[in-house]
Amino acid sequence: MAVLIDGKKIAAEVRGEIAAETAVFKDKHGFAPGLTVIIVGEDPASQVYVRNKKRACEEVGFASRVIEMPEQTTEAELLAQIDALVKDDAVHGILVQLPVPKHISEEAILRAIPPHKDVDAFHTENVGKIMIGDFEYLPCTPAGVMELLRHENIDPAGKECVVVGRSNIVGKPMAMLLLHANGTVTIAHSRTKNLAEITRRADILVVAVGRAEFITGDMVKDGAVVIDVGMNRKADGKLCGDVDFASVEPKASAITPVPGGVGPMTITMLLRNTLTAAESAVRAADK
Repeated sequence: MAVLIDGKKIAAEVRGEIAAETAVFKDKHGFAPGLTVIIVGEDPASQVYVRNKKRACEEVGFASRVIEMPEQTTEAELLAQIDALVKDDAVHGILVQLPVPKHISEEAILRAIPPHKDVDAFHTENVGKIMIGDFEYLPCTPAGVMELLRHENIDPAGKECVVVGRSNIVGKPMAMLLLHANGTVTIAHSRTKNLAEITRRADILVVAVGRAEFITGDMVKDGAVVIDVGMNRKADGKLCGDVDFASVEPKASAITPVPGGVGPMTITMLLRNTLTAAESAVRAADK
């Protein structure tokens, strides 16, 4: 039976560390790290994510603010709001909740948040730094996966690592982080030929393909570590991942559940990035 990697427990431990560091930061500098989240429209899932982010900020002692903008907000209006936050020294991290309405260019919005306030690590400059291994911020979900592996003493060095998924948010940066950790990395996706042959090679299998229960037990090597990044809702309303837990768990040595695995770590690493941004702002002001 596989060891369940408890993301809730690990996230609580890391948040405790961030809260302690934040208390020291506030005592030393007289202000709290500040994160502002902008949400455009009333997408129910986005509303939940934003509430969870605000709650997490308050939990660790950050100054948090949510700016709600209507669905009909123009791209120019959103860019103007971002520009105001860029100029606000009390705001260390800016996050625009995705997706934005279709009439707004996601690319333009991500470019408008400068790298030093880009706590999602989506700006092209921050993405480039990840490629060369000289980064200050990491995309929150891949960073959360690496934190889970560290807490479970699972070292990617020398291991066959397979990432199923090639998104800019998870798949590509996930592969780079495993590579930086000296894993031997293969990126696969839903259109990869002979996918099962590739996934069966994996000592560490990270699945972020966005398809409910896509990876089944016959696609997994005995003793593999399986990290399920997916979050899907089945016809009966129950949440499930991209991994068919029932058939994969008996073969794995360790596995993340859904929910309660990778999910709690994503917001936790956003907190880490925001604290890093505040510390960087202090250093820049002292120069």
